Amino acid sequence: MSQSTESTTEANPFTKPGFIIAAALVVALIAAAVVIFLLPKGQENAQPTPANSSSAAAATPSASAAADKSVCGLPASKETALGTAPKSKWELVGTMAVPTDPSAAGPGTVGKDGLRSCFAQSPTGALYATANIWAALFNASAKQVYLELSADSPTRDKAVKAINEGKEVGGGSSPKLQIAGFAVHSYTPTAAVVELAFKTDVGGYGALSTSLLWEDGDWKLDMPAAGGGTVRQISDLSSFIPWSGV
Repeated sequence: MSQSTESTTEANPFTKPGFIIAAALVVALIAAAVVIFLLPKGQENAQPTPANSSSAAAATPSASAAADKSVCGLPASKETALGTAPKSKWELVGTMAVPTDPSAAGPGTVGKDGLRSCFAQSPTGALYATANIWAALFNASAKQVYLELSADSPTRDKAVKAINEGKEVGGGSSPKLQIAGFAVHSYTPTAAVVELAFKTDVGGYGALSTSLLWEDGDWKLDMPAAGGGTVRQISDLSSFIPWSGV
């Protein structure tokens, strides 16, 4: 006996509202990440390059970077992990709440254009940097991030060249979301991989993993060759440490 359409729909988890909402968030994150980063010609449909600990380790800068002091004098830390959510004060960057601790984790500098930089050489500093960088990217500051908050790489060189030629390198519709949690997957004084969990204003979760490099006394975005890092759908925050400002 064949099942009714109603019973089949009920049994299919891919048609449930929670899955559909979460899937929509992931699509929005992927779209935003792809718009934010320049894709090599002929790879407009390329999938985001995974940002994992092995790739970060391979891209680790020279050993002298570990000794670089914070460009604005923030204290470094010998900690290598972050197992609990830091107590954070939150401020809005556009529509997204971001953490701020100017005397400890950062940002130690806020430019006239509102761009936030200078984060501590610590797991908390890397976490704060990740949150503030993505807030800037999601809120129409892609050019500033390329020029000031990205680590040296061929991808950054390509972005800077496009900017100098007057080409549009950012833009598009930003997803309406807020940080909901985090996981610091790896950390050394020269490289970190931080994954943020996001939640939309209508429910549903997605996650975005980002690689950072310590360069010139600050955490800089390690720009992947194709895409904005690893984007994935999650059903809840069970694999993250809950952390939010909204």
